[in-house]
Amino acid sequence: MAQEIRVVLSDEAYEQLRRSAQQQPLDAAAYASRVLTMEFVRQRFLGAAQRYVEEFGPAFAERFGTGSGAGCDPA
Repeated sequence: MAQEIRVVLSDEAYEQLRRSAQQQPLDAAAYASRVLTMEFVRQRFLGAAQRYVEEFGPAFAERFGTGSGAGCDPA
């Protein structure tokens, strides 16, 4: 079920939102919804990635080392 929220923006922020929406082309409300949804998805992804690094990072570093491998000869 979709929910509706009210967000107050400055005139400058709304104008930027409106211009960005026109490039999609979407109305400002649909564009704002898309941007918020994408940000929430991004935050969930980053949170999951952080938990993965915390859980498996030490074992990975022990097995493969901590360097980027840049400049190393592939064996």
